[in-house]
Amino acid sequence: MAAATTSRRGPGAMDDENLTFETSPGVEVISSFDQMGIREDLLRGIYAYGFEKPSAIQQRAVLPIISGRDVIAQAQSGTGKTSMISLSVCQIVDTAVREVQALILSPTRELAAQTERVMLAIGDFINIQVHACIGGKSIGEDIRKLEHGVHVVSGTPGRVCDMIKRRTLRTRAIKLLILDEADEMLGRGFKDQIYDVYRYLPPELQVCLISATLPHEILEMTSKFMTDPVRILVKRDELTLEGIKQFFVAVEKEEWKFDTLCDLYDTLTITQAVIFCNTKRKVSLVINYDLPNNRELYIHRIGRSGRFGRKGVAINFVKKEDIRILRDIEQYYSTQIDEMPMNVADLI
Repeated sequence: MAAATTSRRGPGAMDDENLTFETSPGVEVISSFDQMGIREDLLRGIYAYGFEKPSAIQQRAVLPIISGRDVIAQAQSGTGKTSMISLSVCQIVDTAVREVQALILSPTRELAAQTERVMLAIGDFINIQVHACIGGKSIGEDIRKLEHGVHVVSGTPGRVCDMIKRRTLRTRAIKLLILDEADEMLGRGFKDQIYDVYRYLPPELQVCLISATLPHEILEMTSKFMTDPVRILVKRDELTLEGIKQFFVAVEKEEWKFDTLCDLYDTLTITQAVIFCNTKRKVSLVINYDLPNNRELYIHRIGRSGRFGRKGVAINFVKKEDIRILRDIEQYYSTQIDEMPMNVADLI
């Protein structure tokens, strides 16, 4: 596999060098992939994919996971969590054994499929077999793939549960369960399905939980099936907007936003963009088609634009009545959001 053309400082987001972590005693910070004891052919895959240096969460969480500990990691999207999960699972799995050894549960089909893609890319040189077991895809295809034998299943709780109950997804060799975006899963009411899946898994199971927030119900849940977990928590108020240029575009009417978006695509060469809307889900650029409903969401949206150590750009579409919200965000984060300049293409 050819190396990525863009050099990535690490699979992490933002400029995360300055984040503060609360960790369990004894958690080491390991600043290079070479020092993690990762197998040689997996390291080749990591570097071929374009990763150079582990992100802050990876520097702390990979070693406990690959050494077999239960882990609770607080990590938002954009902190390198998907690649952290992928490389840890690739390291743990024995590819000589054609059975499912790791199960990753995600709240959305998109995330489960993304995890499958990253794992296949990073694990290119170890010939890892991964299958995304998600709703909306052919059940027959799931059955065929699982009967043929895979090492890892990345899926959504409903479809995974179904495959286990059909005895197509055999669980006897599973040694690692990862719950990704666990706060989302509980919020969407997957709790019963997760417990249902867990009942079928072997007793000597390693459990890792990744969550952007750690509300009470998550901590309550972990006490039921985690053993002395290592905790790695980023202090949320340490997230920073430093290094992300922020602009607004004045838009008079709601229905003009889409035309403005199209104009933006005509003006800029956009390779990757995340576009946020308040009503529906419609990364070097983030476009807030709508300003978020609360100011805390702002940093978690646009923090994605500074991924992989690059400087990012965030563009906000602002109607007259939104100016007050924009100024409130500026004041809250002690930052500056200017009207978008004509030469914005040069800044991306």
